[in-house]
Formats: sequence, C-alpha cells, structure tokens
Amino acid sequence: MKTNTILLASRPQGLPTAAQFQFETRELPEPTAGQVLLKTLYVSVDPYMRGRMSAAKSYVAPFEVGQPMAGGVVAEVVTSHADALPVGSMVVGNLPWQEYSVADAKALNRVPADKAPASYFLGLLGMPGLTAYFGLLDICQPKAGETVVVSGAAGAVGLLVGQLAKIKGCRVVGTAGSDEKVAHLKALGFDEAINYKTTPDIAQALAAAAPGGVDCYFDNVGGAITDAVYDLLNKHARIALCGQISTYNATEAPVGPRPEGKLLKTSTKLQGFIVSDYASRWPEGVQQLTQWYAEGKLKGEETITEGFDQIPAAFLGLFKGENTGKAVVKVA
Repeated sequence: MKTNTILLASRPQGLPTAAQFQFETRELPEPTAGQVLLKTLYVSVDPYMRGRMSAAKSYVAPFEVGQPMAGGVVAEVVTSHADALPVGSMVVGNLPWQEYSVADAKALNRVPADKAPASYFLGLLGMPGLTAYFGLLDICQPKAGETVVVSGAAGAVGLLVGQLAKIKGCRVVGTAGSDEKVAHLKALGFDEAINYKTTPDIAQALAAAAPGGVDCYFDNVGGAITDAVYDLLNKHARIALCGQISTYNATEAPVGPRPEGKLLKTSTKLQGFIVSDYASRWPEGVQQLTQWYAEGKLKGEETITEGFDQIPAAFLGLFKGENTGKAVVKVA
C-alpha cells in the first residue's frame, strides 16, 4: 500500500521554514513476522527535532535529507504479525511522519487507553513527563519550602516541572511569553509567573518573584533569563539543564556572561541531561506520573493541531511560542 510521508527536504540555516519539508507518497513494505502495520493517530512535535535537522554531531543521529522526519507517534495496529499486539491495539513509539507505517512490535509500547487519553502518552505520560520527572526530582531534588524557577514554564516540560515542584511543597516561579500563558501558570498553582516578552527588566522581576533566592532552576531556555537566575542562586543550588531553545536557531555562537564564578561561589550543581539517560528507570517514572495524574495532582495540557498536512506548521509554531503544554498533531 501507499502512504503519505513528510521528508526533510533540506537542512535549515537559522529558523526553519516550510521549505525544509517535502510531502511525498511512498510504497510501504508488507509487514513480516514480528511486525505490524500501523495507522498514525497522533504525532508529537518537539524542540529537540530542530537539532536533528542539522548535520552537527549531537546526542542523537541527525535526520537524513530526503528521508522521513520521525518522532513520537501514537498509532493503531491495523494488521498484525505479532501475538503481543493484536489488531486494534494502540501503541506508542518512535515512528516516521507518515499516515501509515510498518514497525517491529518489539520497538513499540502498548498504550493503556484506560489510564489517560491516548495523546497523553506523547506528553504527560511520555517523553516530556519523564523529562520533567527525572530532571527535577533526580537532579534538582527539591525540598519543601525551597524556591524553584522554571524557564519555558508553559511548554510541554515546564508545565509539568512546576506542578511536580508544587507536589513537593516548593515555591514555584515560571517564565512564559504571553499574558495568557502567565494566567494559565497561576491557575495551575505557580506562585509567580512572569511574561518575559513584556517585562522591561527580567532580572528585577525574577528577584522580586524570588525574594529568598533560588534553590532549584530548571532551564529550558537559556539566554537572558538564565543569566538573571544565576545572580539569585542560593548556597548549594541545583540546576537541571534541559534545553536552550533561545539559541537553537542561532547562526553564530552566542556571547554572554561567564557563569562559572557564580556557580563556584554558591557551590551550585549544574547538570545537563537527556531523558534517555534514565531509560532503565522509565517504568518507575511512568508509574508515578500515572498515579499523580489519577489522584488529580497533575494536569495534562495540550495544544492539538488537526491534519497530517499541518505537522510542519505545528513544529514551526514551537519556535513562535504558539503552544501551551504539549504540541500534538491529530492525524486520524
């Protein structure tokens, strides 16, 4: 059978555009023993994919020009040659941007549809949720009464980090890019939220929001916000370095303050991490996140775009701040 697919047409220089994506119809192979034919239901778009569009060496191999883009996908099994995944099963896995695909059953995880909406396994109960869980709880190890600052707090990971910090009894400050997002953060329980786009002095605003200093910083953004947080670090502060979206489309290496002296004076721990570092512990994370969701302590937030042909637009929207929570494309 044939399927529509989205290829990487060229590598971007700076901010990606629609020109980097090419739609094509491709012939699918017939599934063989141990494989399944899948119908794509939901596609995840994530900031890390920008790095994979570049040829630069990173923690994961780059996408190949002329080949399908790929990422987290929730799909339904429509033909099965694997006993563990009968027809009608819903699964999640790393799959190409295609309306249909063939995959090895062993590379897929079954989605327990009775636990949460299927799309949540791309967000709250998927990679972003696990990123928030391990980055905050394993690296930052927040204690009740401490102050936690989250940059990019209205994104897929940041929203969950803030909620997890509140579960742990912390004071939580988030930064976001619109008044609507700021209001949403406060509705979710953030103690303070700052619109960094309209605040004239972000350093002054953060100092006012964290009068007792910062004990934990979950950094999704980098740039001026991070520079300002470094001036507020308390003794033995902890920083989880998760993302640097402010620099992903830079064509030259950014020049900024050198933070080493501030980290030294405060005995701060700064640790970069990738969620795959914790792959052996993912079942633990999913179990705990699922429990907190069932108890009403965690809320999943999504921005859902409809239509297979809208996947590139949804991805590009990440760099314009168009999403609140997890950006997902509903395909079928």
